Amino acid sequence: MVKTKSRMDNPLSIIQHLEEMRNRILISLLLIIVCTSLGYSFIPQIMKIITKPVGKLYFMGPTEAFWVQLKVALFVGLYFSLPFIFYQVWKFVEIGLKQKERSFLGPLSFSSFFLFSVGGAFCYLIVIPVAMKFLLSYGSSILQPLISVSKYVSFIGCMIFAFGITFQLPLVMLFLGRLGIVQDQALRKFRRFAIVGSFIIAAALTPTPDMVNQTLLALPIIVLYELSIWLVKIFGRKENDNLE
Repeated sequence: MVKTKSRMDNPLSIIQHLEEMRNRILISLLLIIVCTSLGYSFIPQIMKIITKPVGKLYFMGPTEAFWVQLKVALFVGLYFSLPFIFYQVWKFVEIGLKQKERSFLGPLSFSSFFLFSVGGAFCYLIVIPVAMKFLLSYGSSILQPLISVSKYVSFIGCMIFAFGITFQLPLVMLFLGRLGIVQDQALRKFRRFAIVGSFIIAAALTPTPDMVNQTLLALPIIVLYELSIWLVKIFGRKENDNLE
């Protein structure tokens, strides 16, 4: 069982920390397996949704379609397990928080899942259609696209999860702010570098070279950074805080 005692009052040894991490990982894996099994029942409907940006797909081997369906079910199972997984992650890192700060764990877990969903939806609704349109534009009368379902599912799965994780930026900054590691003044000073970095990241991720699509990717990152500044300012640890 996962330990629930106050670790600030009763520090755990390294071995106990490793055991706790193992238990949380095992519980999370069990939940993923259960959610994956349930998700497999809805594979036909899910495949219609995820293949909408590209249309017809093909499988190149006798077993490819079968393994792709298992892969999609795993992605679905992982997604619906995320609220619990995020809670386990934040629960494990609460060792760096004092008693009063632990009240943030519940909201942080829900917010993690919400921001992940927003990032994934942004990627699926905006980024992937633009990317597919650009990449398929290289087709011609002698170059006809024949897209493997396995490669396509891997492509959109990795993209969606990458964007979902990227959208955790405000929560990570909030967590660091509660620990007193970052201050909103420092984040404001680095704002210009963050803006430039956002466009560099957008240029690397955007499949098209035009500034319009790069801006569409850079703006959410900039907004997330600004949101991080305000979260740290409001909820971050102040110099005169005396949290118990």
